[in-house]
Amino acid sequence: MADELNSTWTGAQADESAWKQIVLQYQKPSRWRALWQIANTIVPYGVIWYLMYLSLSVSWWLILLLAFLAGMFLVRVFIIFHDCGHGSYFKSRKANDVVGFLTGLLTFTPFYQWRWDHAIHHATSSHLDKRGTGDLWTLTVQEYLESSRGKRLAYRLARNPFVLFVIAPLVVMVFKQRLPSRNAEHRERLSVYWMNIAILGMAAGLSFLFGLLPYLLIQLTVLAVAGSIGYWLFYVQHQFEDAYWERTEQWDYTTAALKGSSFYKLPRILQWFSGNIGYHHIHHLSARIPNYNLERCHKAHLLFQQVKPLTLFASLRTLSLRLWDERHKKLVGFRHLKEMRNEKGHSPSSNDNNLTAPSG
Repeated sequence: MADELNSTWTGAQADESAWKQIVLQYQKPSRWRALWQIANTIVPYGVIWYLMYLSLSVSWWLILLLAFLAGMFLVRVFIIFHDCGHGSYFKSRKANDVVGFLTGLLTFTPFYQWRWDHAIHHATSSHLDKRGTGDLWTLTVQEYLESSRGKRLAYRLARNPFVLFVIAPLVVMVFKQRLPSRNAEHRERLSVYWMNIAILGMAAGLSFLFGLLPYLLIQLTVLAVAGSIGYWLFYVQHQFEDAYWERTEQWDYTTAALKGSSFYKLPRILQWFSGNIGYHHIHHLSARIPNYNLERCHKAHLLFQQVKPLTLFASLRTLSLRLWDERHKKLVGFRHLKEMRNEKGHSPSSNDNNLTAPSG
């Protein structure tokens, strides 16, 4: 079996029929594993939320510590929401929709609209000609050089770590997701409106119980922590040096999953809080595998274990990556533009005139 699996992997290509047979057995949801995961995630989250309220009169440091812990649990809540969006968490479509809506309420995310956006992300991941929906804004080196100064400035701001992991998550969760996407259909638009009503109801109820200011302080702090962690996970899943990006003619779904999605090897406790989403190469290969089966699928077959892991320490180096270099097939930082400029030996061109010398 090992020889057979090894033979299916040649360079960047894997035989489609082989992996489809492999993942099939892991696509079966387990009601009891799902219910236990809901219990060990949402119950502790609610308890910690209440402890934050009690801590308001004790210590701000204690509140921040509890906020971090609550944020970690909220990330795990989002993984449950995420699986419901893929229809993989329960066998029942209705159960996925109901739990998806409720966990979406906790994460301020409209279920049907997010599911629609995320399905596009899965269908176009690592596809250079289909960027723009459900993914992180990524320009190629050439596109950046040919952009106006205003667009280059906007891009640099969007890729700045503080903006990307601190400001953007809160803006998206609190404000952007309150509006339907321009291309969204009727059901997706309705899901935004119903979620807005549900959030208002939840906010009114909790404000009545705990007070408006305590509610806002706790809710926004927890959302900020969870959003930052969640954005980091999403970022590192597709933004690493040897990632895979291709144009239409060369793009391949299997290779995009196994080479364009990272195997983020986290310490066991962080793996638990992130709901095994570090096995992102498996998830992109088959979104029908629930999170509680991802690790087992990865370990069961050599085909998947050939994907090089990205460790927590190594992932920090991805913060310097900004642009996709089509010529060298890798993500590079802005410093790469300096090297290109030096290589050209300063023969003036329109691109050179637009080329700045960023320091980051």
